[in-house]
Amino acid sequence: MELNHGEKSEDLFRAQSHIYHHIFNFIDSMSLKCAVRLGIADVIHSHERPITLPELAKALSIHPSRTASLGRLMRALVHSGIFAVTEVAQAKQPMH
Repeated sequence: MELNHGEKSEDLFRAQSHIYHHIFNFIDSMSLKCAVRLGIADVIHSHERPITLPELAKALSIHPSRTASLGRLMRALVHSGIFAVTEVAQAKQPMH
C-alpha cells in the first residue's frame, strides 16, 4: 500500500478508524456488563442522592485498593452516557 498516494492514505485512515470504533464499542459493552453484574445502578438508585466513589465502593463491598479500578469503570460509563457526574457544592469529590 503506497502511503504517498492521497487515496491510499485516506483508505488506511478509514480502516484504522473503523477498527478503533469497534474496539471502543466492545469496551462500552464490557463496561455496561460490569455495571450490571456489580449492581451499580441499584446501589445508586437506593442511595437516593448522588454518591461519591468511595461510598459506591463501600456499598458494593469493593476493597479500598480497587477503588481506582471502579473509578476507571465509572469514567467509561459516564463517557458512554450510562451515568452522569454531578457536582455538589459541599462535596469535595465528583458524585455519580
